[in-house]
Amino acid sequence: MTIVALGAMGYFALAPAEDGDPYADCRRGQVAGGTATIGGPFELVNGEGAPETDKEAITGPTLVYFGYAFCPDICPTDLLRNALAADELAENGVDVGQVFVTIDPDRDTPEVVKEFSQSIHPDLIGLTGTPEQIAVVARDYKVYYRKAGEDPEDYLMDHSTFTYLMAPGGEFLEFYGSDVSPEAVADSVSCFAGRS
Repeated sequence: MTIVALGAMGYFALAPAEDGDPYADCRRGQVAGGTATIGGPFELVNGEGAPETDKEAITGPTLVYFGYAFCPDICPTDLLRNALAADELAENGVDVGQVFVTIDPDRDTPEVVKEFSQSIHPDLIGLTGTPEQIAVVARDYKVYYRKAGEDPEDYLMDHSTFTYLMAPGGEFLEFYGSDVSPEAVADSVSCFAGRS
């Protein structure tokens, strides 16, 4: 299975923090070009089959991950890492939300995303939608994804594997690759939470 991580050579590049940035000490880097243009408003469908907007899903610092329930390895590993970081933060009195957005809406029905999300962590919100809705959210979050294979049922998805730390109102704070440990994610989120 090919997982495409667009890394520092792609959408992200390390750069000095902008003057006046209250989070400057927390950032490992910034999106190339200075101001982050990641994220935006969305309306998707939660595990109960009800509409859910970004305002409902992102009510505080929130780890947002794009993947799919049938992913054999990287998605559950990344989401478990995020869950471990969230649990560590909770032990230290820091609340962080967790959101999983599917990039495979044909198979990831509300019931599937609910079961998958709950198998990772009870607080993980699973979201799906129409292919058109997912395409818009993926574009806004700069997420790459593509179906790999011709079988209509048994296929994999190539996709980028970043977790985004978002604040209410759609503010992008940071991103984490699959190589970042739960402890490092927790330390980073704690820094941002302490300045908000």
